[in-house]
Amino acid sequence: MLSIAIGCDDAAIDMKNQLIAFLQNKGITVVDYSCDQHREPTMYPDIAVQVAQAIKDGKHQRGVLICGTGIGMSISANKVPGIRAAQCHDTFSAQRARKSNDAQIICLGARVIGGELAKTLIDAWLESEFDGGNSTAKVERISYYEQQMQQG
Repeated sequence: MLSIAIGCDDAAIDMKNQLIAFLQNKGITVVDYSCDQHREPTMYPDIAVQVAQAIKDGKHQRGVLICGTGIGMSISANKVPGIRAAQCHDTFSAQRARKSNDAQIICLGARVIGGELAKTLIDAWLESEFDGGNSTAKVERISYYEQQMQQG
């Protein structure tokens, strides 16, 4: 069964709750790492890294991160080696995040898109798989540079 980690900051709690219900109605296991699940204030970089690390460690297959714009969550999650997080606000980008870039995490902006569009984007992203082909060498190059930076 597919397991998705989800995380949000205080700007996206309502959207996060909508998306948890949406995903659970599809029979998907959802684990919430959001700011409202902590007993103390938590900044979005901490949440993004927790979700990304949980995916890297194999606890979940994919992740959904939501903040005001999706930008900060994406930047933060991409600091975890081996993780590819993509900010998406349209269906083509959501599909290509998986098909061309093998992104394990989709990042959304609660102040940029509405809940119904967020559901549509998640569906497009979940229904897409990495195509390989010409994109394989590019994703491998991303991993190569990531390893070089860790050694450097």
